[in-house]
Amino acid sequence: MPNLTNDRLAENTAPAIRAYLGGSFDPVHKGHLQMAMYVYQHLLPIAKQQQRALHVSLLPNARSPFKNESTNPKHRLAMLKLATLNTPLQIDELELWQAPPVYTIDSVRTLRQRYPHDSLIFIMGMDSARSLDKWKDGLKLTDYVDLWVFNRGGFSDSDDHLFDINTHLADKKPAMQTLANLQTQLHAQLPIEMQNKTTDSPAELVALPTPTQTQADSGVLKNPHQGRIYIDPRPISAISSTQIRQQLQKLGNQPNIMPSAEAQITSIPSINDIIGNTESNPFAKWLNPAIYQYIIAHQLYSAAQFR
Repeated sequence: MPNLTNDRLAENTAPAIRAYLGGSFDPVHKGHLQMAMYVYQHLLPIAKQQQRALHVSLLPNARSPFKNESTNPKHRLAMLKLATLNTPLQIDELELWQAPPVYTIDSVRTLRQRYPHDSLIFIMGMDSARSLDKWKDGLKLTDYVDLWVFNRGGFSDSDDHLFDINTHLADKKPAMQTLANLQTQLHAQLPIEMQNKTTDSPAELVALPTPTQTQADSGVLKNPHQGRIYIDPRPISAISSTQIRQQLQKLGNQPNIMPSAEAQITSIPSINDIIGNTESNPFAKWLNPAIYQYIIAHQLYSAAQFR
């Protein structure tokens, strides 16, 4: 399948700023978009000042090596297209159509080879960053890209609680000293081998390298400057796609709502009722209504899907 963005972007010869948020996006939810949009909005003034193009992309994987199942790539891609409609976010299909397992280290090498002079940033949560020493060559990621690591409050995809984005973030702006203390605590969570690579400013992730800083490694270009890690102390809600799938499956297993695959679409409450009824359907607030409609129309994450 053709890549949605790369052919078009390759025509721009100026050193661009490119940030990628990888994941299964199964399904894509507002937490994903929140993280990607925050990076975009934060980097946009820097890109304008430096007169550089800015591209923030969602990078869906074929299937995580840590997961046994994932939804058909065509469905995940369709939901991503709906989610990014009318946003500046893009989709990069580099990993999506490859045979799993596909490892992040291979992807960042490919991206560095494709964009040897651009600033490349990989976005992740601290729950992922703290386990990089368990990834395939995870400690070598900064040989090719910089990392923007978000604080997810210590929760991971396996946690059982859903957070309200408004409750979790509203009116929680700690003093600078508190933020500094939090950043120090988060710094200590990184693998020891990566703790000397942190920076206090995301601007350092997009510093323009000099031509002499470009290195070659077995024919693959490396990061043109020492890879850096920016730990963003801003709290990001720890909602996960796993939790949303579990909630959707519970809804799909209720006989009075979805008695069969054939009756599924006609028997569920209207989309407005579902989205508005966040008390009985806590996952609903995390899904774009168009995504929710797509899930129902294609019978994803329900008992009917596995019959």
